[in-house]
Amino acid sequence: MEDSLIRNITIYALPLIFAITLHEAAHGYVARFFGDNTAYMFGRVSLNPLKHIDPVGTIVMPLVLYFLTSGAFAIGYAKPVPVSFGNLRNPRWDTIWVALAGPACNLIQAFLWAVLFKLLILTQVSESYAQLDEFALLMARGGITVNLVICVFNLFPLPPLDGGRVLVSLLPRRAAITLAGLERYGFLIVMALVFTGILTNFWLRPLVTAGYSLLNLIFSFTPF
Repeated sequence: MEDSLIRNITIYALPLIFAITLHEAAHGYVARFFGDNTAYMFGRVSLNPLKHIDPVGTIVMPLVLYFLTSGAFAIGYAKPVPVSFGNLRNPRWDTIWVALAGPACNLIQAFLWAVLFKLLILTQVSESYAQLDEFALLMARGGITVNLVICVFNLFPLPPLDGGRVLVSLLPRRAAITLAGLERYGFLIVMALVFTGILTNFWLRPLVTAGYSLLNLIFSFTPF
């Protein structure tokens, strides 16, 4: 179990750091593009992982979930980028673009890791590099998995997740206010849905599988 944990940390650490750092930086960058400089003033439009890592959400929570699910599931979160949505030029509609920026960034990263995975397959020509090739392939596959999971997880339509913010912006005012009011309990609700398997079985797994299928179709892979 300990060897497996160390191996998985080694494989997933770099992809996870890129995934959460670029996800949060994308929120801040798009918010600035649409008129809100809050994230920029706090130094959060940055590629420095230390500015985005949350000790509990990025380190403790994934490890706890990993052990509780015997390695079957682990996900975490970074420190949310501060956005003053009222500063956006068109708060209702610009909020959608700010919210979607993070998941879109993860989707792009999944595609880039898939490109790397394909290139590694095409360039495996020497047995002397077999162990290095295997590690690189596992990391590339881990990068695809991490980014698809983070993308899909954040698109779940419940505040404070990105999908929830998109839905709040799209709903009529009264319904939007009601849904936005759930934000203080949103994380607890999401965790309950994770532990009961509802979110995993009916949201994460189907959509992540669809993402894999699309990449397999584009790159003509043997399934990941």
